[in-house]
Amino acid sequence: MTPETKTTTAAAAAAESPLRNLLLFAGILLIAMNMRAALASVSPLLTPIGAALGLGPLGLTALATIPVVCFAALAPVSIMLQRRVGLEAAMMTVLVLLAAGLLVRVLGGAGALFAGTVMGGAAIAMGNVLLPGLVKRDFPTRVGLVTGCYTTVMTTIASVAAAISVPVADANPFAWRGALGLWAVPAIVAAVVWLPQLAHGAHRLSHTPSAGAFRKLARSPLAWAVTMFMGLQSLGFYSILSWLPAILHAHGINPTMAGIMLSTTTLVAIPVALVTPGLATRSRDQRLLLASLLAIVSVGYVGLMLAPEAAPWVWVVFIGIGQGACFPLALTLMVLRTGGPAEAMALSAFSQMVGYAVSIAGPLGLGVIHTLSGHWWPSVAFLVILQVPTLGFGLAAARPRTIRF
Repeated sequence: MTPETKTTTAAAAAAESPLRNLLLFAGILLIAMNMRAALASVSPLLTPIGAALGLGPLGLTALATIPVVCFAALAPVSIMLQRRVGLEAAMMTVLVLLAAGLLVRVLGGAGALFAGTVMGGAAIAMGNVLLPGLVKRDFPTRVGLVTGCYTTVMTTIASVAAAISVPVADANPFAWRGALGLWAVPAIVAAVVWLPQLAHGAHRLSHTPSAGAFRKLARSPLAWAVTMFMGLQSLGFYSILSWLPAILHAHGINPTMAGIMLSTTTLVAIPVALVTPGLATRSRDQRLLLASLLAIVSVGYVGLMLAPEAAPWVWVVFIGIGQGACFPLALTLMVLRTGGPAEAMALSAFSQMVGYAVSIAGPLGLGVIHTLSGHWWPSVAFLVILQVPTLGFGLAAARPRTIRF
């Protein structure tokens, strides 16, 4: 039986049971809900966590960096896990590991906090890789819709998590531990909702990337184009996430307002995250869409570099819209540029392993440039310059071609 026949058969089997499809879709959304909240809830609480556990700037920087390092280092593990136990069981393992990590990080001292963060980061790294393959396999005709829905859930819940962390910490007797421990609940709920998929997994055909998948991708210019677009757009996102408040504060905006403006970049991303995958899947060629989005984010960067005090809200909104659309577009390209679920999962792992390693250079690079120059505009200029290779790789990734093993 050919891979195409297998994909068609699996899709037909899923279509026979509307309830199963509904539970599967709900499970995907709940999984997506857990892929960012555990991270976004930490940043607002770094100061009280540091004070409570005696962590200095280096320790807090390490705490904030661990998840991104996990994304880069552990993405390939998801392929090995899926090959051994199947996609349904692999996703259940992700949810159980995530729930355990979120509980471990609040039940002890600094050691437990770091151990739980590593567990949670590892789980999210694997979940990030498995989701595109799951969508490609079970919703092959609704890739844009499902991708748009789950990336919107990611973005929305991340915004909620960042907004409520401090109020929840202030309102409960366990302070920051209660605020962080709260996010184990949706992970447990997602695991419960995912349970029926374990029973149905035996009736679904498995699509597992071959052992040599990474070697094949490493020789594919298209795979590298998708990967570098994923990495460079992530670099911009994590740079803004890390340094935007400091940049705005340096130009006279008070810390509270700077935090609100950072939150705004996430809020304006919600609607564009929903519609971008649908727009991408309406055409075989996504180059015009991609170039338009990079133009929007570039306007925001240039404004922030040249006239940060003139119209800061305008620059923040442009950055939020552009970045908010580029991330779901990167995920959609992983699916559109592959011929089947196995290729989608392998490209997802490859692009996230390399891409997130590239993205680490963003926050570190901006910090180093600012330290050496004493000004923020050279750091933002670094982001502006990087839009050139981002556009080059993005246009190559957006051409209507397909990776097949």
